[in-house]
Parts: sequence; C-alpha cells; structure tokens
Amino acid sequence: MESAIDFHNVSFTVQDKQILKMITGTFFKGKITTLVGPSGAGKTTLLKLCNGLLSPSAGQISINQQAIEQYEPTALRKQVGMALQAAPMITGTVFENLALPRTLQGKQLTQREAISYLHDVGLDDRFLNRTAQELSGGQQQKISIARTLINQSSILLLDEITSALDPQSVHDIESLITRINQKYQVTIIWITHNLRQALSIGHYTWVMMDGRLVESGDSSLLNAPTNPAVAQFIQGVKA
Repeated sequence: MESAIDFHNVSFTVQDKQILKMITGTFFKGKITTLVGPSGAGKTTLLKLCNGLLSPSAGQISINQQAIEQYEPTALRKQVGMALQAAPMITGTVFENLALPRTLQGKQLTQREAISYLHDVGLDDRFLNRTAQELSGGQQQKISIARTLINQSSILLLDEITSALDPQSVHDIESLITRINQKYQVTIIWITHNLRQALSIGHYTWVMMDGRLVESGDSSLLNAPTNPAVAQFIQGVKA
C-alpha cells in the first residue's frame, strides 16, 4: 500500500518538555486513520506536524515520499488541509467562506462550483447566500470541510470535529467524511475520543499515550488490543 505520510523516529520538544517521543509509522494513501488516546497524549501536536504548523525536534516526516521541509509552506497546507473542532468562519455569506481559499490565491470561485461543493457536503443551494454566523455548529463544520475540498487537499486532518455536535450532526459528518474518502480518495487522519466512531469510520487506528505510539493497525484492534495499557484505556472509556 502507498504511503501518504511517513513518520520516522519523530520527536517534538517544547521548553524542555517532550510532547512526542520517537514516533515511527505510516498513514496510508486514500485511507481513514483514526487517532485515539487520553488527553495530553500528543495527538493534536502530531496533527500539526503533518501540515508544517509545527516542525519536529528530531526525526523525519515525509509527505508522498518527499521530505516535508522540501515543501513550500503554502503549497504544503494546500495539499494537507485541516478542520478543527470549532469551524472558523469569516464574517459574511456561505459563498464568501467557500471562496476564501481561492480569494487568498488571487483566484475566483464560480457560483456553480460553490453549489457543487455544497451538494458534496449535503447542503442545498439555498445555503449559498446565508450568513455563515447564523448556521448551526454542524452546518458550519460542513462548510469548513467543503472549504478544504475546494483547496483540493489530498490529505485531510480532522481534530475532534464532532465532539461539540448533537447526535444527528455527528451522524451527518461521519457519513460525509466516509463519502469524501470514497469519492475523492482523500487520505484522512481523524482525532476522536469516540471509540465507536474510531472503530466504525477508521480503516486504521493509532493509539497514542504519553507522547508515544503504543499500538497501531486495523481499527478492529480496538476490540482486542494486545497492549495492556491500551486495553485498560479502552475499558476506562467504555465504563
């Protein structure tokens, strides 16, 4: 299987505190990998290393078999998109929010393109001229994901994007991510505290604890982890 992102002995230290410790592993191209583990395990730090928001203190990261430092930062972030728990919206209409990536590149988004991307994320044409701030949290998250699609990112990083949403919106976003993965073959790395989500959505799962990658493999590992600490963590989450 082809790799999208490779980590080789990657560590990250800030103010003498080691956040990540010798991480080695591969995120496979066109697959969904979920990242799980207790708070403070280093999951968000790892995600930020994937698109150059942070640089490793040691080790090597490769994107599509090319060293990450060889990428120009803007080109890297176009290729590796990111959606956060709080979907940031600029003041203005949904169309203006969707057009933002193109605007920043000095290009234009057509209304037809905008409508097509809205349909991709399960929203209809009527949303185009609505004010972004009046949308629900789930709708804003869909707009945020559509915006990353407009950038035509080949890799999408998701940080707890459903944790603040109601159950129906969670279901909608899960279906959307699965659909995007299948339609565009986007490589997706998704941090979640929801083990059901990690198991049902992820092809692969990384379990992180105390800055280390302690277990990884097919997402079914969450049903039968081999690492005792992982088994204890999963039991604690389910309790």
